[in-house]
Amino acid sequence: MSAQTPWPEELRLSPTKDALTVRFDSGEKFDLTAEYLRVESPSAEVQGHSPVEKKTVPGKRAVTIKSLEPVGNYAVRIGFSDGHSTGIYSWETLHHLGRHHAKIWAAYESALKAKGLSRDG
Repeated sequence: MSAQTPWPEELRLSPTKDALTVRFDSGEKFDLTAEYLRVESPSAEVQGHSPVEKKTVPGKRAVTIKSLEPVGNYAVRIGFSDGHSTGIYSWETLHHLGRHHAKIWAAYESALKAKGLSRDG
């Protein structure tokens, strides 16, 4: 982790388990939906081993977060209601997903459309 990466001060799961709020010591706060976190999972299953291998994951609109498990002092493993639990979200990854949400989400929706896929499955 670089010295400039903000450190999380709070991770809060919504009562309905469909979003994770992450507040950083930089003052930034991001509300990240379970769907967004699931389809952008940093796992090899989703990201592949290079950018060209990245999967477009459809049908996750209703997914929820089942578990949050600390990984050392640098990340959290998120378990989802669809059984996916191999993504380890570093603080840097969560910050990146929050800060660049609009661009990342637009690319995801564009990829779904291009492949004839749906957020509903």
